[in-house]
Amino acid sequence: MTEHSLHDSSTTLHCDSLWLGADLVTLRDGHYNIIENGALAIKDGRILWLGAAQDCPDFIAKQRTEFDGGIITPGLIDCHTHLVFGGDRSAEFEQRLNGVSYAEIAAQGGGIISTVNATRQASAETLLEQAEFRLRPLLAEGVTCIEIKSGYGLSHESELKMLRVIRELKSRHAVDVKATLLAAHAVPPEFKGRADDYIELICQELLPQVAQENLADAVDAFCEHLAFSPAQVERVFNAARQLGLPVKLHAEQLSSLHGSTLAARFGALSADHLEYIEESDIKAMAASGTVAVLLPGAYYLLRETQCPPVELFRQHGVPIALASDANPGTSPALSLRLMLNMACTLFRMTPEEALAGITCHAARALGVQDSQGTLEAGKVANFVHWPLKRPAELVYWLGGQLPCTVIYQGEVRL
Repeated sequence: MTEHSLHDSSTTLHCDSLWLGADLVTLRDGHYNIIENGALAIKDGRILWLGAAQDCPDFIAKQRTEFDGGIITPGLIDCHTHLVFGGDRSAEFEQRLNGVSYAEIAAQGGGIISTVNATRQASAETLLEQAEFRLRPLLAEGVTCIEIKSGYGLSHESELKMLRVIRELKSRHAVDVKATLLAAHAVPPEFKGRADDYIELICQELLPQVAQENLADAVDAFCEHLAFSPAQVERVFNAARQLGLPVKLHAEQLSSLHGSTLAARFGALSADHLEYIEESDIKAMAASGTVAVLLPGAYYLLRETQCPPVELFRQHGVPIALASDANPGTSPALSLRLMLNMACTLFRMTPEEALAGITCHAARALGVQDSQGTLEAGKVANFVHWPLKRPAELVYWLGGQLPCTVIYQGEVRL
């Protein structure tokens, strides 16, 4: 089957734009599913028809673009980032490379608390300017949808500030931005030894206001010995559920607490990191449809040695997404495409799996699979033209920005 359409064949066929001259890498069902010499008809910002050019109906198009070969993929989706934060931690990175331990750095006031302090002190305008600096490289390489978490404010006021900056990014740039409340990222210094009290503040004060002001699309937490226990995360998830907000979880990054099973029990959109996940957790995720989001940038920078069990995810049919995890401490990554190569070289994923991980499976990890992530009739017209011969080249080339034309909601993004 090469023809896919929403139109009524008995009516005159009009479209806003027609795109020809390239192979369509549709990513339907997580596979390339290439339509050679394809055509895309766009109307009202959505895909009206796609298929082989030879089968294309005689559309009356306001605009016609014909590429000289190449491939068209869905717009790329970065489904796990922390782009909004104050300052940076490059000095700590250099210290670690010179042999200073993380514990010593933390004792000097470094680590996540240094980012919390910088974020609290920064104005919303400064946070916005710095986040735009980090966002632009991702947009330039084809990202049309991105998730951005809070989690470096760790106070009622600062978490709201971060979320409002994230919403402002959405209004200023031609990209879909999903905001996630990650207040349960770490215990703030003023709540040292009182983690339960901080969880209470999140559940009783912060979450209701976030929901009332529609500042977040999902709620996240960090389930780990150095952060929050499964019982504490469950309290956050229950509060989110009562407010109608979907959940996701940082889980099994450093140890196994079965947070991913907890996430699956709440029907979480995703569980992320997962280096130390066990097969029982994977089975729970498979049953709930929870996506595994792997973050090779953090694995690389932390010099981790335990890979996430990709083969078990395959065996149990758990969708695997990939993301940049762009953050100041463990993954200062400004290239989602670089994550494709890392996932293949470090995690032994295939190029086809990797590309699915930043398109169709990433869309599922954000709950937008009905409108994004694949080239299909009815979906939003977010796609990218690359002057390449085959999809594997997106994984193959290291560094630099490959030339591309990004189409966002049916229009070329400048």
